[in-house]
Amino acid sequence: MRPAFLLAGLGVMAALIGGFLWFTRGSHIQIKGEVLKVRTHAFSDGSSLAVVDFRFANPADFPFLVRSVDLILETADGKTLNGMMVAETDAKRMFEGMPELGQKYNETLKTRDKIPPHSQDDRMVAARFETSIDVLEQRKRLRIRAEEVDGAVSEVVENR
Repeated sequence: MRPAFLLAGLGVMAALIGGFLWFTRGSHIQIKGEVLKVRTHAFSDGSSLAVVDFRFANPADFPFLVRSVDLILETADGKTLNGMMVAETDAKRMFEGMPELGQKYNETLKTRDKIPPHSQDDRMVAARFETSIDVLEQRKRLRIRAEEVDGAVSEVVENR
């Protein structure tokens, strides 16, 4: 076989694969985003609260239907702690009862939310962690983990 035919065949295959990836780029369901603001509050010596405001986008051609949302703390010493999520109705009362948190800017991202295709929005999540405020404030990062009803998982990670 001649090298020219082999190279031409490889070029055609690369073009086909590239075209397939280009035309199906909107089929990958995920959300991408960035953390805008993190607020913390101490409940007691062994319990604290994190409120995270973030911006996200759904670049896919399909809606992202939220199955679950988690807030995960990565501590300075490498441990991972899952927070107990605060519901939207409780978050409203929480901001009224704790003025030191400031204003509630965004709606909470919650189960069964439908994020339209090609959209961008600002949301918040809040969670209680069974750890001291010092551990929370000296964290490596916080991660917002959103799972879609079909199993796709997306994370918005805090940059510190």
